[in-house]
Amino acid sequence: LFRHCMWNRVSSFFARAFSSSSKAGMQTEHFVLKGRRLREPFPEGLKTAAFGTGCFWGGERAFWSIPGVYSTAVGYTGGKVDNPTYEQVCSGRTGHNEVAQVVYDPKKVKFYDILKVFWECHDPRQGNRQGNDRGTQYRSGIYCTDEEQFKLAAKTAVLYSKALTADGKNGKLTTEIVGPPNTPKFYYAEDYHQQYLAKPGSRQYCSAQPTGVDLPPLE
Repeated sequence: LFRHCMWNRVSSFFARAFSSSSKAGMQTEHFVLKGRRLREPFPEGLKTAAFGTGCFWGGERAFWSIPGVYSTAVGYTGGKVDNPTYEQVCSGRTGHNEVAQVVYDPKKVKFYDILKVFWECHDPRQGNRQGNDRGTQYRSGIYCTDEEQFKLAAKTAVLYSKALTADGKNGKLTTEIVGPPNTPKFYYAEDYHQQYLAKPGSRQYCSAQPTGVDLPPLE
């Protein structure tokens, strides 16, 4: 819980500054992708998926840079408590994962291209940790909203495992891949976490440890 310990005092400050209304969601516009909605409803025809890559700050930044991505947001998924707070998730007792939700236009970007960024922006073999961050909330995960996403996520997992092995590395992935009807609900994180690394005064921290191995093209 290295990052949790360092962040504890900072998050307490933000919690007091923004009060409980911050969790309810006052921020409605993306801080980086100006003019685009952070929360539902989104324009018709867009799709969503959520990804766990360790610290959700760095993961979100990687995804919002992809052409064809309409919006991103950080939040929590895969736990046993409804609408948890950051402090509850960091306790390790709720079972949630820190994730970045990606809202994208399938006419402008292929889901494969989003998955490529996912696999290459972190180390999907580290179990309940990513770098210095340790705990179930830092596990690698893909949370799909339709069957097509789920099948492609599973297929690229096989491809990436083989690519790691071919590069002389351990190819055993620990990524959690979930699809309908078992996809867990996504809960938005507090406003001060949204697009955190792009906001003035942010602490430029990311625990992700990319393997340096590229996802091969689809076979």
